[in-house]
Amino acid sequence: MPLDYSAPTPLQYFAALVSLEDGQPPALLEAAACLAQDEHPQLDVQQVLADVDALQARLARRLAADAGELQRLRLLNHFFYGELGFAGNPNDYYAPDNSYLHAVLRTRRGIPVSLAVLWLELAQGVGLKAAGVSFPGHFLVKVRVPGGQVVLDPLTGESLSQEALVERLLPLREQQGLQGEEPPLALYLQPASARDILVRMLRNLREIHRAGGDGARLLAVQERLVLLLPEAWSERRDRGLAHAELGHSEQAMQDLQAYLDNARGAADTGAVAELVRALRGR
Repeated sequence: MPLDYSAPTPLQYFAALVSLEDGQPPALLEAAACLAQDEHPQLDVQQVLADVDALQARLARRLAADAGELQRLRLLNHFFYGELGFAGNPNDYYAPDNSYLHAVLRTRRGIPVSLAVLWLELAQGVGLKAAGVSFPGHFLVKVRVPGGQVVLDPLTGESLSQEALVERLLPLREQQGLQGEEPPLALYLQPASARDILVRMLRNLREIHRAGGDGARLLAVQERLVLLLPEAWSERRDRGLAHAELGHSEQAMQDLQAYLDNARGAADTGAVAELVRALRGR
């Protein structure tokens, strides 16, 4: 059998990065950078990593060897937000480029989770014990310091007090009918894994493409979500729905039937089964 020397597709590349087989977490920066390859298939992901390495080297040259955690944090934030000028993009918040790391590096504009990925890479490079936080409605970052932890908004680098965090939870608590109860902040401040962060980035992109009625891009995002969460049957269902919208009946039936076989008791199984019957009748 002849050897295949063809380059992997963007989806194959992503699949290799997030594979569950070796038990290791995905390399967050590389996996996040390659999300843009659906839109920009010729993107050089290794160049993106090199660009971040260059920023890391610039930052490291300014760091005293004996600098403590708070000094490292202040230096990082001055470099990232002050000197480099990273910030949110309020004028075009829902542009897909805000989620694509190569574009964020070029424009210095992003959304909380994409800025957090870059910030975390630099933070860990200067020895800070930092992690992302999948806070409801707005991704955050946190850093362990002597005596506790600092929680920051990755859009601005602002340190958030306990009162500010509780206030940010109010809309969710009201929605859940829990206004009178003290929210368990520790529950909402658990560190996010690399897989969690990638899922959050992809779900942001999914909502952008869904709102824009872009079925092909929506399907590309959903393919990645199924790779990340192979046993999340709702993601398999949503991929099937995306296939159905694009007229891919066979692929849609396979995904939707897998959902029906594994998500028994879900509230929407009747509607999904009806769609499967309709697809079979085509």
